[in-house]
Amino acid sequence: MAFVNWSRNQSGTPAEVRTPSSVEDVVRAVRDAAASGRRVRMVGTGHSFTGVALTDGIMLRPDALTGLRSCADDRVTVPAGTPLRMLNDLLAERGLALANMGDIAEQTVAGAIQTGTHGTGRDSGGLADQVAELELVLADGSVATAAPGDHLFDAARVGLGALGVLTAVTFRVEPAFLLRHRRRRMALGEILASLDELTSTHEHLDFFWLPHTDACLVKTADRHPGPARTPGAFAHWRDTVFLENTVFGAACALGARLPGLIPRINAVSAAALGDSAWADASYKVFTSRRDVRFLEMEYAIPREHLGQALRETRDLIDRMDWRISFPVEVRVTPPSGAWLSTAYGRPSAYVACHVYRPTPHPAYFAGVEEIMTRLDGRPHWGKLHTRDAAYLAGVYPRFADFTTLRDRLDPDRLFGNAYLEAVLG
Repeated sequence: MAFVNWSRNQSGTPAEVRTPSSVEDVVRAVRDAAASGRRVRMVGTGHSFTGVALTDGIMLRPDALTGLRSCADDRVTVPAGTPLRMLNDLLAERGLALANMGDIAEQTVAGAIQTGTHGTGRDSGGLADQVAELELVLADGSVATAAPGDHLFDAARVGLGALGVLTAVTFRVEPAFLLRHRRRRMALGEILASLDELTSTHEHLDFFWLPHTDACLVKTADRHPGPARTPGAFAHWRDTVFLENTVFGAACALGARLPGLIPRINAVSAAALGDSAWADASYKVFTSRRDVRFLEMEYAIPREHLGQALRETRDLIDRMDWRISFPVEVRVTPPSGAWLSTAYGRPSAYVACHVYRPTPHPAYFAGVEEIMTRLDGRPHWGKLHTRDAAYLAGVYPRFADFTTLRDRLDPDRLFGNAYLEAVLG
């Protein structure tokens, strides 16, 4: 059975597919793979743009590893295949929430953590930074628990599936809270002049720059004492379904057929940007609906280089006279302690470039990648890039520690694949 990811740019045919429903099933699969000389990997929902999840051996689908294992005070444990949207529902039913999230809720908790999924936050980091404990099956078939204070914990939180198969994740959670979400239009030049103020004033900052214009859609979110003030059903449908997906998808399709119209289409989109504000449950503010399929490259750079990165990206697009329909997204996070987190050891800014799936633009990605690597950028593990182990060893201080631990835990590369050979050596 072939596996195809969400963006339909990665596919593979494993020798065997299994759907484990318990830790014991995962142990059996790992031992069977080792005994037969095959490799084994667990996939998520395919929201990575790289081949990180592919295998030619035994592919584990975690559809039956879902639900709630335990909930006590500020700790919640869920099986590895639990989708983030299900986790949000489970937490909300108990009056709890994650401190921060990315903007997609379709991934499994294990897949999101292993590839370093992050949102945006002044004080709260990505999903890996909210992990309190991990359970994983190692290459020898043993079941290990990774907790703060040991190397396996800091290595495996963003482990790319290279150290073992995650079977359960324990998150630190907190009482449910509201966020006041505000959307407004700002000029790119205005943002560049006030980056420090924007990132320090708001708990969560996310903005989108429309190429060929000076317009940005700026989204901020800050904790709100209540009561909730949610948009009406029609307004919600109009903004999140019709405008951000249906109309945007039609605009991308038109631009794909007539690239010369893209600057004009973006100008019309920029003119339509308006201000709005509401307050709602945190997870409803953090996450968004994404129906238009795209390809994405994202780099984390030291936050102090963000202004330079955006200016150079803007100038590159103008100089090359490219036609870019998708906005460039910018987010920020505090330092992380996970060894392979893109935010390890430094306050980070993320610059994400997207293109409409039917119109790949490798020259655009390559040009922006050159800018980001000059600024010590670290590519998102689940998004397109061309970096190899030699480069990555130079931007991750604990890279050698990670690969040494991998050599000890999986010397025969039971959990390996082509992507890991490229990025880890």
